[in-house]
Amino acid sequence: MGEMGVVTRFAPSPTGMLHLGGARTALFNWLYARHHGGSFRLRLEDTDRKRSTPEAIAAITDGLSWLGLEWDGEIVRQSERRERHVAVARGLLAAGRAYRCYCTPEELEAMRADARAAGRTALYDGRWRERDPAEAPSGIDPVIRFRAPQEGETAIDDLVQGPVRIGNGALDDMVLLRADGTPTYMLSVVVDDHDMGITHAIRGDDHLTNAFRQTQLFLALSWQPPFYAHIPLIHGADGAKLSKRHGAVAIGAYDELGILPEAMRNALLRLGWSHGDDEIIDTDQAIAWFDLDAVGRGAARFDMEKLKSLNGHYIRASADSALLAAIEPRLAVAYPLAATDEGRRRIVTLLPEAKTRAKTLVELADRLAFLVYERPLAMAPKAARLLGEEGGEARARLARLAGALRPLAAWDEEALESAVRAFAEREGVGLGKIAQPLRAALTGAEASPGIFAVMAALGREETVARVNAVAIIAAERKAEAEG
Repeated sequence: MGEMGVVTRFAPSPTGMLHLGGARTALFNWLYARHHGGSFRLRLEDTDRKRSTPEAIAAITDGLSWLGLEWDGEIVRQSERRERHVAVARGLLAAGRAYRCYCTPEELEAMRADARAAGRTALYDGRWRERDPAEAPSGIDPVIRFRAPQEGETAIDDLVQGPVRIGNGALDDMVLLRADGTPTYMLSVVVDDHDMGITHAIRGDDHLTNAFRQTQLFLALSWQPPFYAHIPLIHGADGAKLSKRHGAVAIGAYDELGILPEAMRNALLRLGWSHGDDEIIDTDQAIAWFDLDAVGRGAARFDMEKLKSLNGHYIRASADSALLAAIEPRLAVAYPLAATDEGRRRIVTLLPEAKTRAKTLVELADRLAFLVYERPLAMAPKAARLLGEEGGEARARLARLAGALRPLAAWDEEALESAVRAFAEREGVGLGKIAQPLRAALTGAEASPGIFAVMAALGREETVARVNAVAIIAAERKAEAEG
């Protein structure tokens, strides 16, 4: 098969979200196709009409788009191909590779109980396999079952698991068409994979048993089965199967948490695939390196802390303009000033410093939010204490400082630092006695980026206004208390 021949697919059932496991499967299929210059297809296994709502489908396509995993060609919807699936089942029936089964639900339940009691996996006992359809009971709509091989074994050379095989006696005659004429999942997958020209089916190893049944069906139809690659499931950092208690399970939630798509791709890539000791692998590098021989067989562990530290790396590497575009809408919900030219100017001034310390876009937005607060600022308790000390001394000093700052010729960090230091000297106090209350007045908090950088970012007018607002409010409160 030529390199150009590779066709992979991601085939989720739309059930309302794109899970981490599904996202990782999609990524591996996408990377494998891109690495080999092939194509990556998206197929929605949407035969469960109740669950396959437009919202559920959007959750998958939006999740893939956010991750940057663009698919090739039209989306294939399994539900729209039902007539083709039925026709294939009828062809198998005509060729003697399938048969009608008239078992009642009660008979099937009894068979299941027998198989369980005997410890057998094969549930259906094949009782209509050789029976004459003339004996069919009236009033029962038959299902169509696959006449599975009973002797020998079915072998798959799995590209991740290695050679795997199963004795054919362990698999029963599966249903291809239900009594109401609808095709089963097993049949639809085989027909769709064949018709779409899928060469490689890369999916979770919970599908391994399905692969044996699907291979039998491919061979019965004289079709070439795809190469299978069954990748291990994802566990939490504690080694237990991934669940809600390990953090968000749906990809959309990571966007809300402020994870960048490129960090998410990097984290998903490292779930069960590795390249030496490399941890930070961008998408171009991943496409160049990715192949199935480096996928591990053991369960991969997803670690939220690891994702956050990767995300911090990608935030530091991002252009300030891209970060501004990402955090502005997050801030503007609470602080409309963030979406104005002045708000953006302030944010961009402190972004280079703030992005070195934030691990998520949420943290980054939180670090810069004080720049776009409305006056008067809400004060954190520690900040309020800084302004409440020494019977109004700090506030009186701030009022004097505002007067000294207003006429400054230049308003940049250097000019501000020398002005504030000179002011502290005139007042006969250390710089901290000025800087701490000043920080509280300007940010509403006791910790912030460098105070002179903060003043430069806020600009002359806002800095003086915030300092005066605190001095005035404090003076009014003091008067009330004494009155």
